[in-house]
Amino acid sequence: NWLTLNEPAVTAFEGYEQGIHAPGIQDVRMAWQTSHHFLLAHGLAVQTLRANGNAQTRVGITLNFTHLDPATPSAEDQAAVRFMDGKLHRWFLDAIFRGHYPSDVLERLGDVAPKTEAGDMEIIARPLDFLGANYYTRAILRHDDNAFDEFPSVHAEGAEHTEMGWEVYPRGIYDMLLRLHREYAIPKIYIVENGAAFADTIGPDGRVDDPRRIHYLREHLTQVYAALTEGVPLAGYSVWSLMDNFEWSLGYSMRFGLTYIDYPTQKRILKASGSWYRDVIAANGL
Repeated sequence: NWLTLNEPAVTAFEGYEQGIHAPGIQDVRMAWQTSHHFLLAHGLAVQTLRANGNAQTRVGITLNFTHLDPATPSAEDQAAVRFMDGKLHRWFLDAIFRGHYPSDVLERLGDVAPKTEAGDMEIIARPLDFLGANYYTRAILRHDDNAFDEFPSVHAEGAEHTEMGWEVYPRGIYDMLLRLHREYAIPKIYIVENGAAFADTIGPDGRVDDPRRIHYLREHLTQVYAALTEGVPLAGYSVWSLMDNFEWSLGYSMRFGLTYIDYPTQKRILKASGSWYRDVIAANGL
């Protein structure tokens, strides 16, 4: 099984527009052009993998998804959600599974839209065997008259948040799966990343207890099962992550792992969530 790219939206827009991730560029036009080049590279990779593979070769791509809601019922806030859904989700889904970019996004972008060449979209839309999907959180969006292609998010008061500042919103993974199944008829879906960062510490007994992560995973797996009962062709689920890791521009400051890493010594300690998830796997259920 092959994945051509992981989260091209993050690399394109956070790396080339916001400048948060490498290469740290802040250029909106370059960001959109980069997104097209990522998708073109994906299509060319699919072509190469098919040409050099065999009957068992399976090829897909992993896209990231965030549940989006308007801050108010106003038409302006709803339009902000519609556009950001187009930027973060439909821009990639429509290109890959429908062979074109969403017209409403192209209309708003105007001359900022990426330059394409004849045959590009046919390359991008080469058939896939599966889609990888990453899900973590929800964003509540508010219209801003001064915004062009990025609208501000509003903090969800009273909701639980992870160390990343991300709202814990399990229902979103269910909605994501149903949408992918019903709107895009994707043959097979894998949840490649789903998890949470918390301020994990080693206790006096040498254990790492992380009940909030267990709760996060339990609630999301419950929603995943609900999606399965609705006929979603889900083929697999992976927690992010097996162990604490180097997390983009945040380095080692955020701990997503089921295994605690003591970075100075490199000692590994299985967290309570790791033991819990091991039992979930063994039982094939909650």
